Amino acid sequence: MTDDTTPAAAIGALPPDDPLREELHNEVHARPSARVRLPALVVYVAVLNTGVSRDDEWAHLRRLPGQEALSPGDLQGNFLRLRLGEFSVKWERHSEFTRYSIVQSLPPAAGPGASEPELLSSLAVDAAWLRAIPGRTVVAIKLALAEGSLDDPQAALAIGQRWFGGHSVVASMMGGGHSVAITDFRLLPSGFERILVIAPPGTTPTRIGRISQRLLEIETYRLMALRGLPTAKSLGPMLQETEGALADITARLEGTEASDQDLLDRLTALAARVERATAEQGYRFAATQAYHGLVRQRIGELREKAIPGTQTIGEFMQRRLSPAMATVVSTEQRLTSLSQRIERAGALLRTRVDIATEAQNQQLLAKLTRGQELQLQLQSTVEGLSIAAISYYVVSLVLYVGKAAKAGGLPINPELMAGVAIPLVLWGVWRTVRHIHKKLHQVA
Repeated sequence: MTDDTTPAAAIGALPPDDPLREELHNEVHARPSARVRLPALVVYVAVLNTGVSRDDEWAHLRRLPGQEALSPGDLQGNFLRLRLGEFSVKWERHSEFTRYSIVQSLPPAAGPGASEPELLSSLAVDAAWLRAIPGRTVVAIKLALAEGSLDDPQAALAIGQRWFGGHSVVASMMGGGHSVAITDFRLLPSGFERILVIAPPGTTPTRIGRISQRLLEIETYRLMALRGLPTAKSLGPMLQETEGALADITARLEGTEASDQDLLDRLTALAARVERATAEQGYRFAATQAYHGLVRQRIGELREKAIPGTQTIGEFMQRRLSPAMATVVSTEQRLTSLSQRIERAGALLRTRVDIATEAQNQQLLAKLTRGQELQLQLQSTVEGLSIAAISYYVVSLVLYVGKAAKAGGLPINPELMAGVAIPLVLWGVWRTVRHIHKKLHQVA
């Protein structure tokens, strides 16, 4: 008797597994949502991991208290949560960046009634450990998750404005009203941004975990998407110069004074420049589109509701992020269009070269045809002379034969004999030459 806990291979119920089946199936569990209990503080740092190996990150995580037994194999799944007494540290490695999240209790002095509370002094991990994270910081956020009433959204907004020191803030009622997220999107001298979430007492840890994950991912993916903007701006001068050069080449294609080789060399240089830019920046543009899509998806998952008097996070993102993304998209399209235009100009130049080559071939063919005609005429002349010469020798032989016969006593007039033989000899030689021509044509 077997049940669902018995491996399929043991009972022979299934064909052999695909080598990737288990890995792909478990991907859905690769990054489980956190469970965060109110009130809580999440100190979040995302660093670019270019040039940073897993071994570097493993060595850094082992510096945490009580983690000396941590093995490199523990980091193979791209996700790791370490529980260290009253707080936890979460590690996540992605293709371009690695995220570290420290989840701990919110200091009492940093609750909803505070004004610009100082949070790093109560950090559960050593500040030196945080500073020594391998990689280059791209996002750093202090996310405060506090308990509070949401019966009056305006009162919650006022609490948030005071918490941010009276600065202009962006706020949203999330999930139809289960929590409020407030931020000012400002980068503090410490290098951190701040986000305040107020949720009613009794909100489940699972919901708070999802809220924190979405907010942190929105900001992470926003900044990762914006990495394509400096690239797009840096390509502007090159694209403008290349477009001008291409326009000049196209204009010169209309005339005949420009050298085809010179135009081809210039087009080849332009094509190489554009293809190099495409190869170097193609991934960045594609990643920007992907990150932007994730930002929009996470904002949609917030199910925001506006609080009168302030923008929602989604509206703020739409107005600030969309122009930058439009610049990236337009630069990518401009680069693609330029590559296609260069290809079309190259096709026009090849057509021009082909036409010129065809004209040269026709001239050469005409010269060859004329030469062959002259050769045939010369051959006909030579053949006529050959028939005459051969006939002359044959008639001479007939004359000598006649003279020999006369000398032998035969009553023959050699000259008359030779004269009578001339028509016959000419006809015979002509027929022989014709026969030889016929044989040669049959062989050909």
